[in-house]
Amino acid sequence: MTRREFLQSAVVAGATSAESVVASDSGATVRSPTPAFELDEFTIAHLQKAMETGQYTSRQLVEKYSERIDALDRRGPSLRHVLEINPDAGAIADERDAERKAGKSLGPLHGVPILLKDNLDTADRMTTTAGSLALEGSIAPRDSFVARKVRQAGAVLLGKANLSEWANFRSTHSSSGWSGRGGQGKNPYALDRTPSGSSSGSAGAVASNFCAAAVGTETDGSIVSPSSCCSVVGIKPTVGLVSRSGIIPISHTQDTAGPIARTVEDAATLLTAIAGSDPDDDATAASDEHRERDYTRFLDKDGLKGARLGILRDGSLGLGPPSEKVLAASIEAMKSQGAVVIDPVEIPDLGKLGDPELNVLLYEFKAGLNAYLSRLGPKSPVRSLEELIAFNEHHRDPEMPFFGQELFETAQKKAGLDAADYREALDKCRQISRHNGLDAAMEKHKLDALVAITSGPPILIDLVNGDYSTGGSSTLAAVAGYPAITVPAGYAFGLPIGISFFGRAWSEPTLIKLAYAFEQATKVRRPPTFAATAELHE
Repeated sequence: MTRREFLQSAVVAGATSAESVVASDSGATVRSPTPAFELDEFTIAHLQKAMETGQYTSRQLVEKYSERIDALDRRGPSLRHVLEINPDAGAIADERDAERKAGKSLGPLHGVPILLKDNLDTADRMTTTAGSLALEGSIAPRDSFVARKVRQAGAVLLGKANLSEWANFRSTHSSSGWSGRGGQGKNPYALDRTPSGSSSGSAGAVASNFCAAAVGTETDGSIVSPSSCCSVVGIKPTVGLVSRSGIIPISHTQDTAGPIARTVEDAATLLTAIAGSDPDDDATAASDEHRERDYTRFLDKDGLKGARLGILRDGSLGLGPPSEKVLAASIEAMKSQGAVVIDPVEIPDLGKLGDPELNVLLYEFKAGLNAYLSRLGPKSPVRSLEELIAFNEHHRDPEMPFFGQELFETAQKKAGLDAADYREALDKCRQISRHNGLDAAMEKHKLDALVAITSGPPILIDLVNGDYSTGGSSTLAAVAGYPAITVPAGYAFGLPIGISFFGRAWSEPTLIKLAYAFEQATKVRRPPTFAATAELHE
């Protein structure tokens, strides 16, 4: 079940990225050149080697990625994945270059440009707005924990990525990838298709080679779904592995930040950098005894050998024929690598999570957002959910031209977190997702992980009616607060489809091992084509 489903009830192969496909006046499909890019598909390791050998400086990487963003995000196909470039990125890169020249390296991210989703606070000259005009111009009082960790790892904060406004928690009829500040993001594999959300800009930017990696956030599907729809790797960590302090919230029981990259290795590298305990986030208290110092040490191309994997085919996932075809091919690939596959594995009442999950999110959103907004500086025009609702009403034309704010309005009516209704919904969510769900299935079948299609092929952008679903599997791990990783698994009519591995709390090492082995065995991912539409012809 995707976030779209529960909100309304209570995602072969392409050409090179040096061309975009457009429709001519006659209706024929033609190709028009987009700028060739010398850093196309460069991994973090490639960038490090290039800087170590003197091929590029960090400053040159910042300039080249910025030029790429200007050519494809602002102009050309106008992808709308980046809200702003950090005006200090060049100066930060100069510092990293000076450190490298002096023989000092802060690690594998040293000098590497990284994008952050625009709901992560940065105490610099960039704003943090969740894509909303209501926070335009607002400067965070201090860095989020994640931004601070990325800086400490030596990365260059290149800019802020667009997102589904307010992390897609404003309306049941929203269009994923749309925000008041950034407009509608587009899928780089077919420009009339959604990049999905809410980390639309982070996933789309990585797929489009605007950076080697980016940070997204997830409450339910917001890392894994856009990663699947944009044919990249996304890791949703166990809640508490990465601190949420300084992140505009939805749910303190489900929210987490996580890495998005083109390879499992790069995602594991970024996860290593941002994981850590934080006294400002109680959920991280247990992470010290579970956190690994380096997640890349679990990259094992033979990681599927002997692994016990359970296939989740629950009807509530709503998968269609394209996804089923990709799932079948993926299962055969895993078996060929020595995995033991139990097919299917059932999760009782999985389809009943929608209503209680939404109820929990409504309560927690009101409490969490009010707390966040109250801490903002004097430049913020809104300091509460009530004021935010009023702002949107007073700025209806730019903020609500396509869909409203009924989720805001419903949340505003909720009581506090001591309400019996909230506690009952939270208990039901944990019972279904954990005790009778993922934990029980893993124990019964002695599994290393559960496996499912992440989401169906990306849907057409529909600003009139909003999103519709082609199926998805994010909800089980999201509600449980457990980890998931999605990897490119195939294409249908040129549209990406990913596959997810998810398991018990703190099982990131196992999931990374499995995902890396699958990635290396299949090597499915292809660069985006920037096509006008899906490949519906022979």
